[in-house]
Amino acid sequence: MSNKDKKTCGDVLDEWKEFFWNPRTREFIYNRDWALILLFYLVFYCFLTGLFTLTMWVMLQTLDDYKPTYQDRLATPGMMIRPRSKTLEITYSMSNTETWDGYVNTLNEFLLPYNDSLQAANNEFCTPGKYFTQDDSSDVRNNPKRSCQFNRTALEDCSGLEDQYYGYRNGQPCVLIKLNRVIGMKPGDGEAPFVTCTGKKYKVGKDTWKEDSDKIGPIAYFPPNGTFNLMYYPYYGKHAQVNYSQPLVAVKFLNLTMNTDINIECRIMARNIKVNNERDKFAGRVSFLLRIDNI
Repeated sequence: MSNKDKKTCGDVLDEWKEFFWNPRTREFIYNRDWALILLFYLVFYCFLTGLFTLTMWVMLQTLDDYKPTYQDRLATPGMMIRPRSKTLEITYSMSNTETWDGYVNTLNEFLLPYNDSLQAANNEFCTPGKYFTQDDSSDVRNNPKRSCQFNRTALEDCSGLEDQYYGYRNGQPCVLIKLNRVIGMKPGDGEAPFVTCTGKKYKVGKDTWKEDSDKIGPIAYFPPNGTFNLMYYPYYGKHAQVNYSQPLVAVKFLNLTMNTDINIECRIMARNIKVNNERDKFAGRVSFLLRIDNI
């Protein structure tokens, strides 16, 4: 192609302008087939947009702002610890305050909403030992629903009130256990569920298993026996039960073996909660590594 045959950007732009609007014939879209194609796709995508909008509107009409309309009920809620890290490891040196100061700060921040004064101002004093049910009356919603007090002082030695270091300074650390929220769940089937912690079994060879129970030593639970009182259940959701305070169990390790890794597993013990699901390591249980160095 010679230089004379080369088209400039202006020539190409003029051709496109003439394609959409021919000033000589005063026609829009020179090729009518293109006009029909564009019109078809315009109508087609407008129809799809309308169909999608209608589908979403119908689906939203079936949803409830306060509880799931179609809830895949969890038979076994998960468990988690505080303080926690991404690897679920609590490791520190007693002589180096910087290694455990972050754990203390995390617990202080986490327990602030549980201060007795805030609980008394926002929540109810409930009767222990029975479910705190607040059913709706026919089509009339009983919202907002009340919540029971969980006072920080119930954690006693692990409340951070008597010992502001939660035992981390002297090698007797506190770990807080919480059971994940499930709307409508009544754990324990009338009997208060409780937490128990032991050494976790782990594989050290092809057919050899080991556990660290002999390294854990005595454990103290707060509230006594590590129970989740029934009065904190059922949970009705964050919109219906705005001031809900999730109950906690504090585990205090009194005489851990120092300078070694200790694998610990805490489980929820309840009649209607299964904890043997090997596919989900957080179903009714939580495992973590604890190591304290005193060298």
